[in-house]
Amino acid sequence: MTLTLKNAAAAAVTACLLAPAVAVPAELIEELVVTSQRREQPRLWHPGNIDRLDAETLNEVRHHHMHELLSRVSGVWLSRGSGQEHLTAIRSPVLTGAGSCGAFLFLEDGIPVRPAGFCNVNGLLEANTEQAQSIEVIRGPGNALYGSNALHGITNVLMPMPGPDRAPSASLEVGANDFYRINVQAPFDTGSPWLASLVYADDGGFRDDAGYQQAKLHSKLRFDAGDGDFVLGFTATDLDQETAGFILGEDAYKDPDVNRSNPNPEAFRKASAQRLYGIWNTATDRFDIDVRPFLRHSDMEFLQHFLPGQPLEENGHVSAGALATLAFDGDKHRTVFGVDVEWADIFLKQTQDGPTVGSPFLVETRPEGKHYDYDVTSGNAAAYVQTDWTVNERLTLAAGLRLDYITYDYKNRMLDGNTRDDGTECGFGGCLYSRPADRSDSFTNLAPKATLNYRFSDALSGYGSLARGFRAPQATELYRLQSGQEVADLDSERIDAFEVGVRRITSELSLDIALFAMKKRDSVYRDADGFNVTGAKSEHLGVEIAIDWPFAERWSLALDATYARHTYDFDVVASRGETFVAGRDVDTAPRWLGSLELRFEPTPRIDTALQLASIGKYYLDAENNFDYPGHTIANLRAGVALGQNIDVILRLNNVTDRDIADRADYAFGNYRYFPGRGRELFAEIRYTP
Repeated sequence: MTLTLKNAAAAAVTACLLAPAVAVPAELIEELVVTSQRREQPRLWHPGNIDRLDAETLNEVRHHHMHELLSRVSGVWLSRGSGQEHLTAIRSPVLTGAGSCGAFLFLEDGIPVRPAGFCNVNGLLEANTEQAQSIEVIRGPGNALYGSNALHGITNVLMPMPGPDRAPSASLEVGANDFYRINVQAPFDTGSPWLASLVYADDGGFRDDAGYQQAKLHSKLRFDAGDGDFVLGFTATDLDQETAGFILGEDAYKDPDVNRSNPNPEAFRKASAQRLYGIWNTATDRFDIDVRPFLRHSDMEFLQHFLPGQPLEENGHVSAGALATLAFDGDKHRTVFGVDVEWADIFLKQTQDGPTVGSPFLVETRPEGKHYDYDVTSGNAAAYVQTDWTVNERLTLAAGLRLDYITYDYKNRMLDGNTRDDGTECGFGGCLYSRPADRSDSFTNLAPKATLNYRFSDALSGYGSLARGFRAPQATELYRLQSGQEVADLDSERIDAFEVGVRRITSELSLDIALFAMKKRDSVYRDADGFNVTGAKSEHLGVEIAIDWPFAERWSLALDATYARHTYDFDVVASRGETFVAGRDVDTAPRWLGSLELRFEPTPRIDTALQLASIGKYYLDAENNFDYPGHTIANLRAGVALGQNIDVILRLNNVTDRDIADRADYAFGNYRYFPGRGRELFAEIRYTP
């Protein structure tokens, strides 16, 4: 966190707020979003926060990692891990361990990427964001259309549709650390009823033994089906990466002899996922129907290098389901009825090859051999209703209610209890790993939401919302237990959220300011010694600002800034762990996040941009004894059009080659860091017919 960027942000906000008072009447921009209702709706009318990264932004940024892209959304931080790994924060701390995944809902074309009870902490790793048409982010709980896991936020990756609006292209990119990437979107005929896109990237890695190869494929076919329009979509992703582990020691990320090393060259992650889905729409004079059936599969194995003993985890699933909505339009209202159904078959294995190295306690409680081996069959069904009522030409009220039910049927494939895999007991009070006997569990949640939107003019609106979000316990929290646990005594995690905001959208200024207050309960936290803490509570208060301001003929400024406090709201001394005290900052929860981008287009064929990306100080433990000071880095981008069809794009990341930590942590008595990438140059040549 630096005063320079804070002052620049404050100056930008002040200037933008004053600018409309002296400007001539501005042309209205009708920016459309789809995530709130699965149909296009003017963003100005949306009764809550929503941020949209459009095709132009995606084409300019051409991110290698979602961290680079979502830094342009206020209230959002993706803590970058090794390779393509990440941890997510949306109006939240960065959540790790038990309770971390499932707090965010990741969608592709409105369909969840994974089953409700089988989250992936690296959730966006399986999404084809590199070839998306746009990405929409809702911060805080979603509306009635979105169920479990829409707790802290929603990210919807909208893939291109066949037709004239898509942008076919072919590109080759090369850069630092033996990086290259090929990206093709075909066919070049925009009138074709089908499309296919492929991206393949190979990164040698900026740390020792830390490269990756990643491939992503997306295809769609559009055709008439009865009285409606049917789109058949398919996405496949594959990642094979060498994973770099934490470097240890206070400020180790600043040490040039350490920050490019890899203490865990044996670590790796292999992950693949496939999704086949359909989108069928039809409309009559009285109602609209939207049906989205889907079939999904994933497999993953990775070495848990961050844990003593480095156990290997293998997991995967097969799932199927459908989302269906029926919308009725009246003179002054639109009512949507919906049903979601989902079935999933899930497996997880954890095995440690060799004894744990460390203290006698760690050696004895984390034995070699098999730790977990189980299957879970889950079923999820939900029904909801949402009504939007246009009171008059300025005021719209909306209310929604969702009833959600999820059930798990768990089968343990090894010995029950808190023992080694051969049935022998561990010392020091028992093995860390505990396996419950076969059982079934179910959870029912009711989530209401009420909103209003008031349009002061054709370009200015205000909004407010009261909402409840929820997250049913995940299979890993219920059945991958720890010592002292025979049954996971968990309730669904719930968050109650209040939000007010104002939005102005014209060709001369886009401004969005939101204030939020949220209270969360029944959370699961992992303390610095690796133990789970259940029944936790927290409070979340903050303000988010997003500005896009073309202040001169060839110049524009984009600001995305957040100031928020995420604090514990409970007191407890965790068994063999930390002390949690109400009012202390949640660990890995920076109060300040900011991105300031200055764009300059000297000619129609040349565009340049300088971005300052900033993150503030944050604590590394629940007791707030250890911290990371934060950082600000600069990124430079320039594009040149060579003729009608060829573009050359240059990117220089971390211009000043500053030593930073993408992730800082304190665990098992030591500072731990994922060092950030240094100065890197990338060059891309792109053909667009």
